[in-house]
Amino acid sequence: MRKKGLILLLISASTFVGCRKGKSNFVLTGVVTDATFSQPLSGGLVKLYEIQAGGGSQNLVGSFNLGADGQYSFTFPRNQVENYILVAEKENYFDNQTIIPFDDLTITEDNIINVMTTAKSWAKITLLNINPQQSDHLTIVKQQGKSGCSECCASSQIDFFGAVDTSFYCANDGNTTYQFLYQLIGTGIQGIKSEVTTVFDTTEIILEY
Repeated sequence: MRKKGLILLLISASTFVGCRKGKSNFVLTGVVTDATFSQPLSGGLVKLYEIQAGGGSQNLVGSFNLGADGQYSFTFPRNQVENYILVAEKENYFDNQTIIPFDDLTITEDNIINVMTTAKSWAKITLLNINPQQSDHLTIVKQQGKSGCSECCASSQIDFFGAVDTSFYCANDGNTTYQFLYQLIGTGIQGIKSEVTTVFDTTEIILEY
């Protein structure tokens, strides 16, 4: 009887541990910082997605509205997925997307992931050939400015030919420098144009040549 009782006790303990393990949750928390103004990002939205193994479907785990302290918190089941993606967003701010591998998370304590974002601004690049020649070949290359966003301009060389009268827009981190190098091929005309782009606004950079 004692042996049978011991077996039942072990089974019960195993069942309890198994249930407890199955109900274990991850806790993910942190602060989103507005790096432009060096303060917590208030009024933004944080979303958490889980990515199935093998680059599978992206499922929304939950969303969190940021208060004045910029803090967010998620408690969610420990599903077997490949990665999580934490997205912080706010109107007129650049989205921050942070990939969190499943293996980097623990159930024994809070998982703290602090992220930051920056306010948007725009550089309006205006090019005006005031004495055009058919052979004119202008090149510009971005030297400083935001990269890697959907609204960002490439850092590769851009070519313009002949009579040019055009403008285009490039996103930039607010209150930072946007700068490009220009050269009129075959002439001595070259130099650098730059401006600090005003946060939440558009700053024009004019090149007449």
